[in-house]
Amino acid sequence: MVKEYLKFYIDGKWVDPVKPATIDVINPATEEVFARISAGGKEDVDKAVAAAKKAFETFSETTKEERLALLGRILEEYQKRLEDIAQACSAEMGAPIGLSRAAQAAAGMGHIHSTIEALKKYEFEEQRENSRIIREGIGIVGLITPWNWPLNQISAKVAPAIAAGCTMILKPSEVAPTTGTIFAEVMDAAGVPPGVFNLVNGDGPSVGQKLAEHPDVDMMSFTGSTRAGIIVAKAAAETVKRVSQELGGKSPNIILDDADLQECVTRGVNSCFVNSGQSCNAPTRMLVPAAKMDEALKIAKEAAEKHVLGDPSKDTTQMGPVVSEVQWKKIQGLIQAGIDEGATMVAGGTGRPDGISKGFFVKPTIFGNVTNQMKIAREEIFGPVLALIPYKDEEEAIQIANDTPYGLSASVESKDVKHALKVAKRLRAGQVRMTSAAFDTQAPFGGYKQSGNGREFADFGLHDFLEVKAIVGYDGKVSA
Repeated sequence: MVKEYLKFYIDGKWVDPVKPATIDVINPATEEVFARISAGGKEDVDKAVAAAKKAFETFSETTKEERLALLGRILEEYQKRLEDIAQACSAEMGAPIGLSRAAQAAAGMGHIHSTIEALKKYEFEEQRENSRIIREGIGIVGLITPWNWPLNQISAKVAPAIAAGCTMILKPSEVAPTTGTIFAEVMDAAGVPPGVFNLVNGDGPSVGQKLAEHPDVDMMSFTGSTRAGIIVAKAAAETVKRVSQELGGKSPNIILDDADLQECVTRGVNSCFVNSGQSCNAPTRMLVPAAKMDEALKIAKEAAEKHVLGDPSKDTTQMGPVVSEVQWKKIQGLIQAGIDEGATMVAGGTGRPDGISKGFFVKPTIFGNVTNQMKIAREEIFGPVLALIPYKDEEEAIQIANDTPYGLSASVESKDVKHALKVAKRLRAGQVRMTSAAFDTQAPFGGYKQSGNGREFADFGLHDFLEVKAIVGYDGKVSA
């Protein structure tokens, strides 16, 4: 049965689109339509922006305590819908249900909680000599989120926007939009004031670009590909609005000579293949000492072949399909490029995995003896494909790691924390994980170079949604 999500959430109400039009949502495991959404346009964006503009007049004046209470209610309602969110995520983008529960749905909850903790400690005003420095919500913000970690990115934007006193319009990815509708239901159940949060579904040109161009939108927060991020930035430039972007990555994972090769290579393969490799911070370039390449390839092959592919609804499945036919074809082309350019393929390859005839499944693929100029080392593949690159010494490893247009994240593996820290400081990336560190929602997330600008998570995420005002001549002696 095809589920229908045909209404938008604007000004605290579920409303029909101005012009009826629909987009089919495909289950990537079955290649069948499982849901249908309405496709919005300029008129829907105008209505949502008008609602957000009106709501900002009062919401921007709320106290920190009022916004904390609201975020607390949102968190409570979100927790009630965890299983619904996990099931929707699994159906719309193919994540195994275990991953959907433990990471996809849970990540959204984690960011709301982190924002609450950050807001409790945050001071919006400070005195500097003869000036009062005030940080206040930037205004109406457009939020564009991706399909690969939908609730992670929605919560990482919506929660700090609310904490800052902003009002917003969310456009989830049209590829994986059903979780966005559930999130809107959470916001409605939590009693978010009308106009503070609005949802308009649709594609990039018809909704996303119209948000970026809109003169009443003060800021755009975008997560997605570098290509799409450039389009958003150009559209926003006409009205000189702030643009915060978290874009692509080609993250290096440096396994230093003193690391435990068995442990670190296995962990690196598993980290790369999480979410079928569809993570902007996936460690897709594994740098290993040249003398250990053959041994590393043997370990990587064994790790890759242990992954269980299949029906995402089954608890035993470790890897589901990639999200769409478009992505599948792109990944197939890049795997073929790796073969054509002479990399050593020890696992995987083109085509569907053995025994699977339907769904956008990709064989977990390992390439070795890759040079950093090969296509599979330069381009973001966004699939379960790992490139092992040899290096002759530590200086060359750092040079190779930094030789990329991206700079979102990196990893350093060593038995010596001081050694790992020394290397980490020299990497041009917004986040560097050392020796198997867990994901941290209190740490800033964002990139250097073509991986974007701005930072998300906890108080770092809050900064981007704030303007800074100086009231010069107020010495703080008179109560404000």
